[in-house]
Amino acid sequence: MKNSKVLKMAVLSMLVALGVVISPILRVEGMCPMAHFINIVCSVLLGPWYSLLCATLIGIIRMALMGIPPLALTGAVFGAFLSGVFYRMSKGRIIAAVLGEVIGTGIIGAIVSYPVMTFLWGKEGLSWLFYIPSFTAGTLIGGSIAFIFLRKLADNGMLPKMQGALGSQTFSDKRSVVSTTLTIAAFGAIAFIVTEILMNIFSLTDPIWQYIAYGSLGAFAAAAVIYFIVKKAGREKAVDK
Repeated sequence: MKNSKVLKMAVLSMLVALGVVISPILRVEGMCPMAHFINIVCSVLLGPWYSLLCATLIGIIRMALMGIPPLALTGAVFGAFLSGVFYRMSKGRIIAAVLGEVIGTGIIGAIVSYPVMTFLWGKEGLSWLFYIPSFTAGTLIGGSIAFIFLRKLADNGMLPKMQGALGSQTFSDKRSVVSTTLTIAAFGAIAFIVTEILMNIFSLTDPIWQYIAYGSLGAFAAAAVIYFIVKKAGREKAVDK
């Protein structure tokens, strides 16, 4: 028990350091995808309270050393906690951890950011919904990366081993062909939504961006169908043998 607590603190420290270092990647004000990646990974490995602590420490360090506004906190702490809660409530579904981050940051954190930035930071011209598009885009990008990363750990059996070593709750993998197919298709929807949001945020009017949005949607939908057909055919052959 003592060793697992020491290991938890070591992993927490590494995630905090990693979060501070990689947070500037892809960052614009109101969107920090890699911070959401760290939130979800920490939630799955350590649980909601450690994830909340991790997000708080990263936010404070970024504000103190990088001059980041309070968005470093309001855009991280709610999603970090809900990600861990949703993961445990769903009995270990990684997609639930991603959903908790999207709701916690993309909606709750975005709304809370309005009064904080208006009345404490003195920024004008904002509204209650001002940060929702950018926060949502950031969580979808970071959440997608975290999902792929954690899914790979689960597939090779490393995720439950890491959770066990850390003394965290472990769950059996309940993934099915249907759920994986829907997840692949969901990535297409995510790519479409993110592209549309970025087009509005950065005023991207070139038609190529619309092609990218609909192309991503179609490509992932096709990949989902192909995956389903191949997996179903493989299982039927295995049954026949």
